[in-house]
Amino acid sequence: MDFMKPETVLNLANIRDALVRMEDTIIFDLIERSQFFQSPSVYKPDVFPIPDFQGSFLEWSLLQLEKAHSQVRRYEAPDETPFFPDQLLKSFLPPLNYPPVLASYSNEINANDEIMRMYIHEIVPLISAGEGEQPENLGSTCTADIEALQALSRRIHFGKFVAEAKFRAETERFTKLILNKDVEGIEDAITNSAVEEKILLRLLEKGQAYGTDPTMKYSQNPQSKVKPEVLVRIYKDLVIPLTKKVETDYLLRRLEDEQ
Repeated sequence: MDFMKPETVLNLANIRDALVRMEDTIIFDLIERSQFFQSPSVYKPDVFPIPDFQGSFLEWSLLQLEKAHSQVRRYEAPDETPFFPDQLLKSFLPPLNYPPVLASYSNEINANDEIMRMYIHEIVPLISAGEGEQPENLGSTCTADIEALQALSRRIHFGKFVAEAKFRAETERFTKLILNKDVEGIEDAITNSAVEEKILLRLLEKGQAYGTDPTMKYSQNPQSKVKPEVLVRIYKDLVIPLTKKVETDYLLRRLEDEQ
């Protein structure tokens, strides 16, 4: 997949390969986060006296990272979606003129607020090593959170590329659905239950392989860092539905560019 060559980006086989690689990143990031306690103070606003900032430690840390990365063009890339799009800084590097792949409004499709809520309230309790605080690990916890959030965001927003590829492959079908504002019909059209089952099965197998101490692999009591069933649940109940929402929101506006 080469973002300078749109035909490679909208190739469904290439998209599928990219999504498979993202699974690995997400699994390892969740495993890294699983060594720490829930540490709710990381997510509560105004717990720490951060100068000139109102919000949580996680939000402040993520904002600083996005500001730095925006200066080296990270968020000019079509597959990157910032959590704080209105607070990015101008890059000092020369701009990259990516050829258009997605619709002109694609940057407006941003599910990061929902991803943040989902991560804090549903994923963190599932994967943390324990409840309560770990004052000595607040920075490490926050760093692991940011890596997991960015990986989840990239994977979920890749739904825009999936949606564009599907629209171009079945333009007439999707045009009718969009004109009729048929949300249920669009959701049915983008759903492939067989593919979803393969994803979940693959996640189960990867979780068993990546999340287990290899020295105890054949023990009667293997020590799994994140239970494979939890990884499957996160994808089935959270990641896949939110990806579909991104796809649907993108497709509902797809005729704007045609007009």
